Amino acid sequence: MMKAAVIYEAGGPEVFKVESRPIPTPKKGQVLIQVKAFGLNRSELFTRQGHSPGVPFPRILGIEAVGIVKEAPGKEFTEGEHVATAMGGMGRQYDGGYAEYTCVPAGQVQAIKTKLPWEVLGAIPEMLQTAWGSLFQALRLAKGERLLIRGGTTSVGMAAAAIARNFGATVAATTRSSSRAELLTSAGAHEVYIDTGSIAAEVKKAGGADKVLELVGTTTLEDSLQCANPHGIVCMTGMVGNKWALDNFSPMDRIPTTVCLTTYSGGSEDFMETPLEDLAQQIAANKLHVQVGKVFKLDDIVEAHRCMDGNKAGGKIVVLT
Repeated sequence: MMKAAVIYEAGGPEVFKVESRPIPTPKKGQVLIQVKAFGLNRSELFTRQGHSPGVPFPRILGIEAVGIVKEAPGKEFTEGEHVATAMGGMGRQYDGGYAEYTCVPAGQVQAIKTKLPWEVLGAIPEMLQTAWGSLFQALRLAKGERLLIRGGTTSVGMAAAAIARNFGATVAATTRSSSRAELLTSAGAHEVYIDTGSIAAEVKKAGGADKVLELVGTTTLEDSLQCANPHGIVCMTGMVGNKWALDNFSPMDRIPTTVCLTTYSGGSEDFMETPLEDLAQQIAANKLHVQVGKVFKLDDIVEAHRCMDGNKAGGKIVVLT
């Protein structure tokens, strides 16, 4: 048997029930992973709140996990290998990472050879996949370009700042609180804007942005479009503003001429294209900083979700099993 955090109905953090469940039995093409850590993600918050109608309850949530291979009938991995997995229906179509074991398709598992603490490894699969994919697949970031990260104090925002700065971009990031400006500069931002909801004039005065990573969502997206330079790209990746759609959106009025608007959601194929081992090596060499906010135990999953609800972590929330 294994310990798992199970959700039977939508609601607040208190809906999680930590209970015993049978350990899954992997079939050929699957990998049974002994979960050592997993990060929390806002998509899981939305699912818990009932905003993912395609997810049936009861369900063990969790779109990512890191741990140790216990069994791989197809011999894709050997027992004892350290691995990471993310997306591909985890915690949605089938039970995910909020447990001591998870069983996932072998095609969405990456081996991690670099030795890092579990709380650091637990922070990186979905966070670095989202940051790296947004920067290099959606935004096609080039060296020397000016990047604006809207929602810079999110875990993805801080990871993107660090990756982009290491790559050779000039990074600006936003926060609603001046007290968090130092957090952004330590993450890798060259410039910090205090986000009032309307910063386009200030950004343009400073030279504008060639690429904009929008992590707040639709509440600031129209202003972010105005921050972009001609031929720039704006990518909406996050929705920490908790608003799903634009009201009365007129593209001809709101999207500046030659500016492109795209999105990035990232699936299991995108996860597999993310150079996770290379990024882990950068972390181990202190060339890439990962901001781990707070660390909880699986028994404290309710408190971990309360922390995420309140945006109180100051970095990625990680749960150890």
